[in-house]
Amino acid sequence: MQIATWNVNSIRSRLDQAIAFLQSRPDLDVLCLQETKVSDGDFPLAAFQELGYFVYIYGQKSYNGVALIARQELTEIRTGFNSLLSDIDPEFDLQKRLISGVLDDVRIINLYVPNGSAIASEKYEYKLKWLALLKSYLVETLKQEPNILICGDFNIALEDIDIHDPKQRESKVMASDVEREALQDILSLGFKDVFRKFYDGEEGHYSWWDYRAGSFRRNHGWRIDHHYVTADLYERSQFCEIDINPRKNPQPSDHTPVIVEL
Repeated sequence: MQIATWNVNSIRSRLDQAIAFLQSRPDLDVLCLQETKVSDGDFPLAAFQELGYFVYIYGQKSYNGVALIARQELTEIRTGFNSLLSDIDPEFDLQKRLISGVLDDVRIINLYVPNGSAIASEKYEYKLKWLALLKSYLVETLKQEPNILICGDFNIALEDIDIHDPKQRESKVMASDVEREALQDILSLGFKDVFRKFYDGEEGHYSWWDYRAGSFRRNHGWRIDHHYVTADLYERSQFCEIDINPRKNPQPSDHTPVIVEL
């Protein structure tokens, strides 16, 4: 089973690139997209359905949005936190950031973590509350299903080796101690970073590069797009790789896909 995660930064702007990526990966079972930036009624379903894919969407106009593009039908589709949690503040499902489905014995959870904007800002506090809700959501999911893969744009570089230049990273959003601790708290439920199984301790591997200052050409990036899995899936994992080729496209997303095989 192969699963890819990709913050496509507008599916309508990168539709041809998404189709080309799928065609370049004939063994890919599920493509998890983030930041689709389109309401459900305007999502380009037909482009994928004509190629035989099943499409599951949870979007909003101009911002956020997540989708699952699957080679075979998924089951038990859930969208948002309130699909599993009761009595949550509706504010946290106004932004469309979480969708999940089951393929064989694996619950795939595709998410787009808030960026946080700047430390101590209102958006930063929202991010931390969102991550706390995600932990609660995963606690409930683990009660029902043992095999879980969480993937997406986490907007957090978990280690210094995930940043090309970690100097003063404590003062930077996506790398502050508080954000890292919040993510580690989630992982303590029993999730492991599949990429580091195969690239343990290696520097220079990134999934996002700023559009400015020739960041991609100079490989001045961050690794903020992740696959985290429960213990049995970690043992079953065969590879995890970052495919930088889509980032070489004209007018690319600032992110590139990360693929895992179980």
